[in-house]
Amino acid sequence: MIKRFLSYVEIKTKITSTFAFLLTIAFILYQGQKIDWLRTLVFFLSMFLFDLTTTAINNYIDTKTNDQVLRFERRIALAIIYILFVVSTLLGLYLAFLTDIVVLLLGGLCFLAGVFYTYGPVPVSRQPLGEVMSGLFYGLFIPFLLLYINMPEGTYLTLGLGWESIRLELMVMPLVSVLLLAVTPICTTANIMLANNTCDVEKDVAVRRYTLPYYLGNKALWLFALLYYACYASIVAMTALRILSPFCLVSLLTIIPVQRNINIFWKRQEKATTFITSIKNYIIIMGSLTITVFISAVLQL
Repeated sequence: MIKRFLSYVEIKTKITSTFAFLLTIAFILYQGQKIDWLRTLVFFLSMFLFDLTTTAINNYIDTKTNDQVLRFERRIALAIIYILFVVSTLLGLYLAFLTDIVVLLLGGLCFLAGVFYTYGPVPVSRQPLGEVMSGLFYGLFIPFLLLYINMPEGTYLTLGLGWESIRLELMVMPLVSVLLLAVTPICTTANIMLANNTCDVEKDVAVRRYTLPYYLGNKALWLFALLYYACYASIVAMTALRILSPFCLVSLLTIIPVQRNINIFWKRQEKATTFITSIKNYIIIMGSLTITVFISAVLQL
């Protein structure tokens, strides 16, 4: 039962949300900010359970259009989706109660994006937007929300809502630091989706699923490589701006195995043999950056 459940929600794919979470925790520690563990735990549980929900919805819907086997009877599979969705929603609402309207609005946006990624008359997964959506919501929204609930009020933005006016004040440099930090999880997450869609172009077209590689053709491979290079450029920029410690430049050494994996994928795009290169590169880049930021925080480099 448990094994089928873990397969149904594809537990192995949850590195994208987990690593983005861990990188942000390391960054908060590097900033010398005390972590609010209650808010952080509620956020993690809501985020993780909703990640399981979106995958379950995706698999439930996909079994209607392809030969994929559903791990449970349809009524049980649907019940699992409802339970995961309700629990993650309640946790999200509790987090909003602990914080403010900004978390409620951004959290609600994340939930809508997750549901309509697969569900609805025009699912995002059937459009050339999957890479953008997955990159932004896993790579930007997770770090920003986690930072927002742990940093002092007004660090990134201030939103004032009233009957007569709406006031939004943005803190430029703090937001720039978040955007630069988010480049790595955005690009590495998007590349997992890009590699997956590149390998599945023919199968996707057969079920009227027109993803980004369908429109880009061979240019998708150039984008695949460029997104990885953007990760390293952002690390250099963050150290130059003193957002990160110079010690984090050690993570640039990972370009050697990453480039090797890029070359492998360029030669052949197969789900069974070379798609794994995108997973390996995600772990290599995100893992090395997370570790170097954490070491910088502990040793106060």
